[in-house]
Amino acid sequence: MNTTATLGTDNMAMATVKKPTEGTDASPFELAAEHTTVGSFEVENAKMSIKNVNVYYGDKQAIFDVSVDIGKNEVIAMIGPSGCGKSTFLRALNRMNDTVDGCRVEGDIRMDGQDLYSPKLDVVELRARVGMVFQKPNPFPKSIYDNVAYGPKIHGLADTRVDLDEIVERSLRRASLWDEVKDRLYQAGTGLSGGQQQRLCIARAIAVSPEVILMDEPCSSLDPIATARIEELIEELSQNFTIAIVTHSMQQAARVSQRTAYFHLGQLIEVNPTEQVFTMPEHALTESYITGRFG
Repeated sequence: MNTTATLGTDNMAMATVKKPTEGTDASPFELAAEHTTVGSFEVENAKMSIKNVNVYYGDKQAIFDVSVDIGKNEVIAMIGPSGCGKSTFLRALNRMNDTVDGCRVEGDIRMDGQDLYSPKLDVVELRARVGMVFQKPNPFPKSIYDNVAYGPKIHGLADTRVDLDEIVERSLRRASLWDEVKDRLYQAGTGLSGGQQQRLCIARAIAVSPEVILMDEPCSSLDPIATARIEELIEELSQNFTIAIVTHSMQQAARVSQRTAYFHLGQLIEVNPTEQVFTMPEHALTESYITGRFG
């Protein structure tokens, strides 16, 4: 007989979890050792397709044989305990791991069929197409205007100052920041509040018209009000962009994503529609994590 457990809530979301009918007394480590990814890890309208990806730091393997598709205009959340590899995997999607000494990535990562690890690929161009927003807001020590204008300038996306002005305004509007900063565009971006700085970083990322936006715990350093603004923004942006978000908050994953991927010890355990992951998980490890047995 199924029993239920209830996730904690931060006054914004609550989910009820039904335990899988096949219970197990195995430890999380034993379950991971026997692992094969379960769920809907392939989609028909894939924007990115990741096959058999392994990531190593020197001799240590951090990601083990991960395969998953990310759908066009989808928001996919990646959850799991600290150190499970979800951020390492996210950084592999736009080759941010290239900047880490001793890191190597094996496997196949494609966007619209193009091999993202091809030696012929311009990595600077790739990072314009696959933008990234980091855990802590990191605006440049420049004005608000120059923070957003920097990318379009170096990529040659604006021929005139009028074009650049339009890109800056459009990006700030998309990031729900324009009305708050339109009268102080030439003041330092570092003078904004934490939530405003993170939205400025999102505006900076979308100013170069990326196809995919990667977000690595974008709300972890923000207060609940700023977090709510970012979550609303993610929903709006998904109409035009594909978004992959790493989060420690299961409630946030439940609120913003269509699919959720659960990582454990460098392995992708389960990928399924978000509602299913939080109400009827397919894998016992997923169920153990979301009901608080570990993590």
